[in-house]
Order: sequence, then structure tokens, then C-alpha cells
Amino acid sequence: MSDFVVELPTKRATNVFARAIARVAEPGDLYVLAGPLGAGKTFLVRAVCRALGLDRSVRVTSPTFTLVHEYPTAPPVVHADLYRVERESGVTDLGLLEQRDRGNVLFVEWGEAHAAALGGDAVLIELSIMPRRARVSATGSVSALRVDALRSSTSELADA
Repeated sequence: MSDFVVELPTKRATNVFARAIARVAEPGDLYVLAGPLGAGKTFLVRAVCRALGLDRSVRVTSPTFTLVHEYPTAPPVVHADLYRVERESGVTDLGLLEQRDRGNVLFVEWGEAHAAALGGDAVLIELSIMPRRARVSATGSVSALRVDALRSSTSELADA
């Protein structure tokens, strides 16, 4: 399972990458988003939600204070932020593993330390600011399939 890097110099490039994620996402998938503040984690989730059919009138904001947002997309998206969650029991209390079991696609900001409590087998997307890019990797066999599909479908980013 090898990782790959996607250059995201523009909002358009990030939107194209988000559409690629939306094409390969399957019910129950876990996407763990890492990177510093301002790297574009919530922007990426918003773009994926739009690509999965979320109406533009629905605001997609950071779940920093509420911890979890749910969106009526197809498949449904659950967007969580674990920045302030310190223990595995806190992750369990949020019911995120059950959300995956119900077929929701789970996007978790700041979830690297909690990947096992989230059910593992995650697509890891590490966003950076300078330069703007995403490093994509997998932690299991199912996520490796998603990463391979993403790698194949990101060729259109060269034109973004």
C-alpha cells in the first residue's frame, strides 16, 4: 500500500480532488483528515458533500464545537472533529463507529490518534499549506482499494 501526493494549488484543484473522492467513496468508508489549521480540511469535506448532492443552501461548517455534523448526501456523510477529544472513550461516546456501521461515509478531522476506535481501515489525507497538497495513504485492505481508485482518477488534476 503506497501513498501518493496530489497538488492542490487552487480551490478548483481541491474541488476536482473532492469529486474524485465522491466517486470512489462507499458506505461505511472512513477518511481521516490531517493538517494544520487553515489547510482546507473543512473545505474539502464541503466540496465532497456538494459532489455527493448536498444542496448549496445547506451550510457545511467545521464541527469543532459541536464535534459531529451529519449531511443528507448519497451516501450520507458524517463529518467529525476530534481535536478536543483526548480519550478513546470520547470517540466511542460520539457513536462514530455505529455511524460507519449504518453505511455513512465518515470524514474525521484530527482523527489520526483515534483511527482504531473509528474502526480502522482508513484513507488518510494529510493536507499541507506550503505547498498546498494532499498526501493520500491507506491503513487497510479496503482503504487501499479506495486509494488506488483515487490515484487513478486524479489525473484530471493536472489540468485544474
